[in-house]
Amino acid sequence: MKLNSTALTLVLASSYLAIASPAVAQMGQYGSSAPQQPKVAAPKATEEAPTSGYKPNISSSVRKEIVELQTAVNAKDTANIPAKIAAAQAKAKSKDDHYVIAQLQLKAAVDAQDNAGIMTGVDAVLASGVLPVADTIPLYINLGKLQFNAKAYDKAGASFERALQLDPNNVDATVMLAETRNGQGRTAEAVTMIEKAIATKVATGQKPEESWYKRAVALSFNAKLPTAPGLGREWVAAYPSPKNWRDAIRIYQTTSGLDDAALIDTMRLARVTGGLNGENDYFRYANTLVAKGFPGEAKAVLDQGFAAKSIDRTRATFSQLYALASTRTQGDRASLAASATAARSATDAKKAMTTAEAYYGYGDYTEAADLFRVALGKPGVDKDLANLRLGMALAGAGDKAGATAALNAAGGAQTDVAKLWLTYVAQKA
Repeated sequence: MKLNSTALTLVLASSYLAIASPAVAQMGQYGSSAPQQPKVAAPKATEEAPTSGYKPNISSSVRKEIVELQTAVNAKDTANIPAKIAAAQAKAKSKDDHYVIAQLQLKAAVDAQDNAGIMTGVDAVLASGVLPVADTIPLYINLGKLQFNAKAYDKAGASFERALQLDPNNVDATVMLAETRNGQGRTAEAVTMIEKAIATKVATGQKPEESWYKRAVALSFNAKLPTAPGLGREWVAAYPSPKNWRDAIRIYQTTSGLDDAALIDTMRLARVTGGLNGENDYFRYANTLVAKGFPGEAKAVLDQGFAAKSIDRTRATFSQLYALASTRTQGDRASLAASATAARSATDAKKAMTTAEAYYGYGDYTEAADLFRVALGKPGVDKDLANLRLGMALAGAGDKAGATAALNAAGGAQTDVAKLWLTYVAQKA
């Protein structure tokens, strides 16, 4: 009988499975869905597809046993295969002998859909030491995936680490090592590994899969890691959409621990990015504006929600809030010119900041920007807050370069909000 020494190809799913979005749902007011553990697809075997061009040279002393093993494997004679493997291994002398036996052992396990046997077979193929490095990398990755599915995380981690020693930029091994680290309870390392995979893709001019960003954000957010807001920004920078903007903003709001009054500028960002959705969003935003003394902006926000059918005008909560905002708006817009004049001659920045913010709420971004600049030139100004809002006003006025410069000048407590706005400004035409 002629021995078929053609190597066996083990084909496993190599794509990183899509992970559910960290939809910021209920956790107090917000929260995140639990990150899902990916399940790697079951292996398949293809007999006549070689893993390499390597031609094994089998020892004559073991040829008979290997032929008998191959016959049993091809016949799927599962009752006799273990004994045939043992007989062949007992007479094997060279690396090539062990390699061919391991390939047949692997084929038998794949035919039987025996994952434990497949892991043993792949291990044996690798242990033979005959394959070129390029062919061992996918085998280490496939072995690691099987070990991962079996929740043998320590073994899986070792397999993925070995693949990365041989190919440090292999993103498949990187993201699977990330999942393995998460399975081991090492979530911070898992996030770091996904970030590495993202950076590797970007460095090669390719766009990373959105599922990677979502997974990193979900893991980071659920573990309360400080990386969550920054990862949210990276995600929405790569994949901007109203829903993603809403999630990225909610992540910052939830992790910051600030009250609504301090978060008003993030609510304004949600409005311009289309990220407002649902009663809670519109009520928080409009109610905060009324409390801060900006009824014109509150009325505009509610009008937007009514038009989008996100909120019901007939509900008492909104009808009463809208009536209050409308009442307080009367004469408010007309009074701003006098307020602006007073702000310019005031000895400190407070009047200019308040009036500029009111102009911003009415959509008069040019006048708002001018008054924020006035405020920046007066004593007592919070330069970080003034630069943040100057950048917001310039963004509304269409001055991308000016907005970018102002937002970059906003540091201190406004740093993270400014970075969110900078992400939005960078996406504007």
